[in-house]
Amino acid sequence: MYTAASLKAELHERGWRLTPQRESILHVFQDLPEGRHLSAEDLCELFHDRGEGISLSTIYRNLKLMARMGILRELELAEGHKRYEINRPYPHHHHHLVCVRCNKTTEFKNDGILKTGTRTAEKEGYYLLDCQLMIHAICPTCQRSLLPVQ
Repeated sequence: MYTAASLKAELHERGWRLTPQRESILHVFQDLPEGRHLSAEDLCELFHDRGEGISLSTIYRNLKLMARMGILRELELAEGHKRYEINRPYPHHHHHLVCVRCNKTTEFKNDGILKTGTRTAEKEGYYLLDCQLMIHAICPTCQRSLLPVQ
């Protein structure tokens, strides 16, 4: 799992620096309970409530950067907004099942998906940062609401 020191080292290798805003964003995701996903707007509101003046545009830029680095996972959930979570290593690796009607999101584990992703990346000479499967479906509750009334 990423620490401020490892993030600083990786940023330095790329010619960037660890800003207080980047460190604050990392800490929020490190402390986030498993299964929680945050949008840029959620983060902006959280920082505002804490009295930290981090602008929404700064948050967007840093979320994108941290996702490209493999620190965060960028998720496109059913509601059309991108959400983020910390990219936890195996065995915490998981995938998402999303209801397209009510946006209920269920996390699930499947080692076969990760193994296939790892094998494919290695075969092509890539280094795997993340492997995720997003299944869009209709949950049982929404299915019942679609049934005709008799």
